Amino acid sequence: MTSALGRLRLITFDVTNTLLQFRTSPGKQYGEIGALFGVLCDNDELARNFKTNWYLMNRKYPNFGRNSSIGWQQWWHQLIGATFADSGSLIPEEKLGNLANHLLELYKTSLCWQNCNGSIDLLNYLRLQQQLAPTNQSDNEVGNNQSNNKSPISLGVIANFDPRLDILLRNLKIQHYFDFAINSYDSNVEKPNPEIFHFAMRLSGLKDLKPEECLHIGDGPTTDYLAAKNVGWNSALIHEKNASLLIGKYGDQVEEHFVFPSLYDFHKKFSNNSIKW
Repeated sequence: MTSALGRLRLITFDVTNTLLQFRTSPGKQYGEIGALFGVLCDNDELARNFKTNWYLMNRKYPNFGRNSSIGWQQWWHQLIGATFADSGSLIPEEKLGNLANHLLELYKTSLCWQNCNGSIDLLNYLRLQQQLAPTNQSDNEVGNNQSNNKSPISLGVIANFDPRLDILLRNLKIQHYFDFAINSYDSNVEKPNPEIFHFAMRLSGLKDLKPEECLHIGDGPTTDYLAAKNVGWNSALIHEKNASLLIGKYGDQVEEHFVFPSLYDFHKKFSNNSIKW
């Protein structure tokens, strides 16, 4: 066991722009699929209106409509319809239903998603460390067949995501790296709510797990980095912006030595034991 992992027993990841990223922008993807259904819009307008409606829908129906009168599928149908309508194409309900369903299925696949820089190498490294870790089982436990053979290092996913998360991880061939995956919709709690991190600790199955033994890695300054720190976890921020800019915007709780441009850069420092938690 390397010293970098010496005091970490649980490591969790965000998904979007941490483990996985879009192959193309939603504007371009929506434009291409819209064209298949005879709906023609400017891709730049679609991109702007998607972003605007994303924020509007999250304010009106948080967590993909989990505790509202609509479910997650209808949440997406409304967002997709509003995105096209604001871009100049008011789509009839039947056609909108078919177009939205097509997009919902497409966004489960590698046609829309790809692995982020360095994610697979880091996951392979962590899986190896997980396999090499001691089991921390007493001889009596082994002799009495009370062991469940669970590694004392657990890897998981914590994502503000709808129920397609599991199939997306499977289709992108990374589900097997994780002991559990939490999507905010099914768990009925979103980051940065502390309860989703407490839930992850329980799901890990690790006995007497302490917050300071946990690490969360994500791209959200508030929903990932600060949220994890606020519950006593270690956290790493994967972000394209310079650390000084992030500190200027979010305060000195964002520490420069925990900000990395990619998982590739994080992996290099992590495996070289140059991060001091």
